[in-house]
Amino acid sequence: MSTSRKPAESAAANAARRGGSTFSPALLLDLYELTMADAYRREGMADDPATFSLFARSLPPTWGFLVAAGLDDCLSWLEQLSFSADDLAAIRRLSGFSEAFLDWLGGLRFQGRVRAVAEGTIVFPNEPILEVDGPLGVIQLAETYLLNQVTLQTGLATEAARCLHAAQGRPVVDFALRRAPGVDAGMKLARCSSLVGLAGTSNVAGAGMYELPASGTMAHSFVQAHADELTAFRRFAEAFADRTLLLVDTYDTQRGVEHAIQVAEEMRQQGVAIHGIRIDSGDLGAMSRMARQRLDAAGFPDMIIFVSGGLDEHRIHHLVAEESAPIDGFGVGTTLGAAGGVPTLETVYKLVDHHGRPVRKTSAGKSTWPGAKQVYRREDWSSDILCLAEEPAPAEAPHPLMEEVMRGGSRTQAGRRPLLAAHRHFEDQWQQLPPLWKQLKSPPAYPVRPSSQLERLTQAVDRSLAAAAI
Repeated sequence: MSTSRKPAESAAANAARRGGSTFSPALLLDLYELTMADAYRREGMADDPATFSLFARSLPPTWGFLVAAGLDDCLSWLEQLSFSADDLAAIRRLSGFSEAFLDWLGGLRFQGRVRAVAEGTIVFPNEPILEVDGPLGVIQLAETYLLNQVTLQTGLATEAARCLHAAQGRPVVDFALRRAPGVDAGMKLARCSSLVGLAGTSNVAGAGMYELPASGTMAHSFVQAHADELTAFRRFAEAFADRTLLLVDTYDTQRGVEHAIQVAEEMRQQGVAIHGIRIDSGDLGAMSRMARQRLDAAGFPDMIIFVSGGLDEHRIHHLVAEESAPIDGFGVGTTLGAAGGVPTLETVYKLVDHHGRPVRKTSAGKSTWPGAKQVYRREDWSSDILCLAEEPAPAEAPHPLMEEVMRGGSRTQAGRRPLLAAHRHFEDQWQQLPPLWKQLKSPPAYPVRPSSQLERLTQAVDRSLAAAAI
């Protein structure tokens, strides 16, 4: 009996068949980045010096600011940018790309420059979060990944900051891993939680990676797995002693509070003070007031009341500022994982200079400012000034926000700042940001005005575009 063998498949194809991949992060880009890079190469333009600017065009209606985040991942991607043999094989299978282009990709490395605001910086629309200088064909390829990381992490960090603001000093904990759109987003949220100073995360991997306290209590299933609630509370308290936080709303919250008090009294007789209770449903304001009254009356004024369940910054604000609810901390899940219900930010990555020629878009609603830029902020935060990168600092706002974080494809000292430094920078920025722009509803637009030189350059570019169209 004769047999035949199928042609051997590549390692990448085998990996794809198994559901895995041997592809590198270099392929985390849109197809059109490759087609444009190839077209630039064919025209002899791929090595032309260029600058791209990444910024947010606008803010969600209820947001007054953004917290810049994601820079560290962007720099890591640029540092490691190279196409493996499997990457090239995958691109070859797309068809339409020549071997000459694949050879060009195979030798590609990022050796350009990045200027950016530090992570944790408060930024506003039309201000560059980062700008990339380098060969046109190479830095075009970076668009997708840089936008992905900055858009996601800036949105997550901003929502975390808004929840923290609403809590007015009470701890806020990230409970979002189970509701985040993928585990990568859940890990990025843990990082952003550390950046803005949340009290902890339920994400054990995120806690370990980003040096956050791991936080968690018990699930309703633990109560349901026992014959009755009181037994469940006793067993949990016996296991975790003074770390015990009892979830009291599996059946009837008021009865759950009474059971928690009974177990707290039993543990006190053993010399153990349990930590508190958690309420996860119902009228959190009313239930917390009832619980506080009963705990105090029973002699447990130090037991905390922690709440969770459908919380966002607006509900937290209502509980704290309008109801004065006696709540000691908040666990926020879905809203944090979904960046406050904002599907995405309107961030863009636009060419602003090609071979020393400033360029800009003029399309309605999507126009851009030409040239590499710098941002200066007045000391009193009354406005920011958007300037050309090469022009002198304005006298009224002498301190630039953007700094060189990568040169020649390698990080500068400013590009190596640890997450703790980013957190401290955010705290400093937050203290300075006026309350007007911290408002959770209908904040005014922060004034960002162009310098006179930027305005003149824009007018000159427009005149050139008009002349070319004639």
